[in-house]
Amino acid sequence: MTVDGRLVRGERTRTAVLDQALRLATVNGLDGLSLSQVADALGVSKSGLFAHWRSKQALQLAVIEHARAQWTDEVIKPALRSPRGVRRLWALHDRRLAFYEARVLPGGCFFANANFEFNARPGVIRDRLGVQLDDWMAFLTRLATEAVENGDLRRVDPGPLAFLVESLGVCAVMQAPVLGHDVTFRHARRALLDHLRAVTTDPSILAELS
Repeated sequence: MTVDGRLVRGERTRTAVLDQALRLATVNGLDGLSLSQVADALGVSKSGLFAHWRSKQALQLAVIEHARAQWTDEVIKPALRSPRGVRRLWALHDRRLAFYEARVLPGGCFFANANFEFNARPGVIRDRLGVQLDDWMAFLTRLATEAVENGDLRRVDPGPLAFLVESLGVCAVMQAPVLGHDVTFRHARRALLDHLRAVTTDPSILAELS
């Protein structure tokens, strides 16, 4: 099969632009993102980007999808390699915090920032972010449900547990730049680990923190 070199180069360009746009959005806001801003950051012409996105909104929507793909690759897929049940739920929290600690994105968390930015701004962007948040919370709740069904947790309502996991993650990434990364992420890990160990049927399956 012959591979069209132009398509390969086009996809590489698109990925490079979205990588840069995602980084910029975590610092300047999703609404502050523009084709001109991304072009300047990459040292390319703005006109060249119009081949991929014809409007600011199209770019914003593409960045949301790119962020979702990055989150899946960096956080969700590694966590899913852990055994089903409470260990998988813990692995997801731990992997999420590790993603923040690595400072992959200069502004911390794309979705936390964007959700705060667009919460009071109805429209296409908020709707798309709402779908992402709904999917994410459903995923967290499913992992919590599996931990109960697996016999790992007792007397636990999966919904509030998923809310706790999400709250700790958002709080940690928001507070870390001000209160310090080391102490903030350590507290976020300890808070969930202590809670899970208190409600699990076998605390020994959850490793102690160093």
